[in-house]
Amino acid sequence: MEFASAIHGEGIVKKYKGFELNIPVLDVPKGFATALIGENGAGKSTLLDILAGIRLDYRGSVRFFDKYDDRDRENKKEVKNSIGYEGTGNYYLPMWTLKQGREVQKLLFDNFNEEKYINLCKALAVPEDDNKKISDLSDGNSMKLKLAGIFARDTKLLLMDEPASPLDPLMRDKLCDMIRGYLGIEEGERSVLFSTHNIADMEAVTDYAIIVENGTIVEQGFVEELKEKYILVKGEKKDEEAARKILYSISVNNYGFEGMCLADDLDGLAGLEVVKETPTLSQICVAVMKNNSRLASEVTV
Repeated sequence: MEFASAIHGEGIVKKYKGFELNIPVLDVPKGFATALIGENGAGKSTLLDILAGIRLDYRGSVRFFDKYDDRDRENKKEVKNSIGYEGTGNYYLPMWTLKQGREVQKLLFDNFNEEKYINLCKALAVPEDDNKKISDLSDGNSMKLKLAGIFARDTKLLLMDEPASPLDPLMRDKLCDMIRGYLGIEEGERSVLFSTHNIADMEAVTDYAIIVENGTIVEQGFVEELKEKYILVKGEKKDEEAARKILYSISVNNYGFEGMCLADDLDGLAGLEVVKETPTLSQICVAVMKNNSRLASEVTV
């Protein structure tokens, strides 16, 4: 499926001791919610920090909205105002109170809507004590505060690093609603890129998936296309060895096996007693991550 890109990157490289982020080509589709998926340490936060301009010590180029490059992001106010970013770490200074955090955002961003921010904080049940230190909030309430901040701005692109991680199940569901609401304000014009190492709770809001392992992209595509490319297969123990030669990934127990098969390889299972199902995005991601992970395929305890 062809699409316009909210973000297009080429030759993005950032080296650390013992790790290298190396993304030859990156495309984040405009008008959709894109999940950046990978296990811890895969390079998701580094890539998001580069896209947001938090890290500038990288090689390569990045374009936004098919119009601006990464230099424009740093030098043109309209570009910086059009991108909302929620990141890990000290997003707010620890000594700030809730009131100070709100006042700083008013100063930093021309498109910050204070009334909308206050209403979002109330709707998300963030404590209303203006004198309360932000550092005294729970991890969940701290994330709610960050989310209120970026959703209270009039932006075209949201970049979010593990936004669901500290949230409870109900709030994760609410976050999905917020993302859908954001995309619907100017349908086709707004885009979201969020990272996660556990896609299950965010699958309902994910249109496009980019799977990252060992610092590079190993799979990507619209969710419905990925569900046509990969087929979930279940079978009996007696067919395990024959199936293992065909399947993309496999897990076994005392009763049988379950694995992922590329649709192009399905004919290789002819003659075996197997059940074929449409996989969830979470199941596809686990299979792809298994095939590309540095973790041992089997761990004995």
